[in-house]
Amino acid sequence: MYDLSLITDWIHNLLSSFMPGWLTTTVECVLIGVGLLLVYALLALFYIYFERKVCAAFQCRLGPNRVGPWGLLQSFADMFKMLIKELITLKHIDRFLFALAPYLVIIASMLSFAVLPWGNGLQVLDFNIGIFFLLAVSSIGVLGILLAGWSSNNKFTLIGALRSGAQMVSYELSIGLSVLTMVAYAGTMSVTGIVAAQEDLWFIFSGHVPAIIAFVIYLIAGTAETNRGPFDLPEAESELTAGYHTEYSGIHFGFFYLAEYLNLFIVSGVATLLFFGGWMPLHIPGWDGFNEVMNYIPSVVWFVGKAIALSFIIIWFKWTFPRLRIDQLLTLEWKYLLPINLFNLVLMVLVIVFGWHF
Repeated sequence: MYDLSLITDWIHNLLSSFMPGWLTTTVECVLIGVGLLLVYALLALFYIYFERKVCAAFQCRLGPNRVGPWGLLQSFADMFKMLIKELITLKHIDRFLFALAPYLVIIASMLSFAVLPWGNGLQVLDFNIGIFFLLAVSSIGVLGILLAGWSSNNKFTLIGALRSGAQMVSYELSIGLSVLTMVAYAGTMSVTGIVAAQEDLWFIFSGHVPAIIAFVIYLIAGTAETNRGPFDLPEAESELTAGYHTEYSGIHFGFFYLAEYLNLFIVSGVATLLFFGGWMPLHIPGWDGFNEVMNYIPSVVWFVGKAIALSFIIIWFKWTFPRLRIDQLLTLEWKYLLPINLFNLVLMVLVIVFGWHF
């Protein structure tokens, strides 16, 4: 497996050869920031097109097919349209908080985005509490949603924001416990350490029954955490117009739109990291020839491919199941997922202590 840190080390040494240390660090930060923004934007455009095509297939339609070959440029056309739309200034709102809210949502998304292990040696942030940092920064987004609903001074946006706050805070418990279950199994909160621990066999296969239960609960809770159907109560069009971002227009609405799709990728990427080995290829103990062939596939392809496959499952949920009522949504979390998760965490501890895993 090719180590991409050779490339990043070469760039660092090249810059250090003719720049002072502080300037080298500054240039590297700028390059990483620009790279993240570029990947962020391209992934969002891909996901918009991807979901439209998947939705069309489920509904026996064609989906985007006019702008560019196979409709590939439709997302770019929509992006340019959104960029040139007017930012409408409303009366009777809290202007500062109204403008701040979309930036909080996008910052939370970007910080989470930076922790993901994209490939062998290709990771922006890597330290011993990476998973803890990921859970912490991903929680910032709910503040932006609550501020957006409250500062708009609109009863529909306020109801959408309160729904979203209740939903995200509730389902964060299930996500946290599912992550904690796999962290206990891995024995480390380091993102690199979790990937390295899956070199021989991915956790979804080696972790026995608790890993499978944790994965199913994580997938359900992750779908709810991103406010996607059938858990899209905060944006219920038939009830709340567009929920917490009803009053937003132009690029500010675009920030919410981008963050929703990138959160879908982040949830899928974290699932890939915890259950499917991150960028690690599929290795089967004893199958040396097969494992060697798998190593030829670039690590970035492994990570992005797994994340997109899991995103397809979440999109499948949205276009298959009807929307839940708010009471059903909260009942699912507090009466079912949370108790199962607590039991599953204890079960994983027993599996580790007694060595019942593969």
